[in-house]
Amino acid sequence: MREFDNIASFIGHLAMVDRGMHEHIERAVEKAAVLIETTAKEELGHYQPAVGPFPAWPDLAARTLEHHERMGVGDTPLLVTGELYASIEHETNGNEAVIGTKSEIGAYQEFGTPSIPPRPFMGPAALRSKEGIEEIFGRALAGAIADISILGAPEE
Repeated sequence: MREFDNIASFIGHLAMVDRGMHEHIERAVEKAAVLIETTAKEELGHYQPAVGPFPAWPDLAARTLEHHERMGVGDTPLLVTGELYASIEHETNGNEAVIGTKSEIGAYQEFGTPSIPPRPFMGPAALRSKEGIEEIFGRALAGAIADISILGAPEE
């Protein structure tokens, strides 16, 4: 087992391990946020099935479909001008992430209104990304453990 010269060297080692863990977690949070953002963008323009508590997307109303046809985009729910797509973004800060849109259109579509049925895209994107997120954080943890070994964790 590795021995430390004094308590100060042991505390220094623990601080180094802590910094390494935080760096791996922060990188994992960024990757997970990008995954959810990308998944949400990929859902636009294609009818989505129900997932978890989120309902399947209903067909576009005839009037809306006619508008889409005039715009030359056809039966592409939530993807006419690309404004909603472009508005989906993420921000990370340490071990926290916010993924979504600041567009009112996004809120109307995600939750519905009295005249627009809900076509959720952010909640389902997070659920559909679950396995990928688990993989990202699993790799981050493995990398952190490997770094701890490299940094000279106490040996048996």
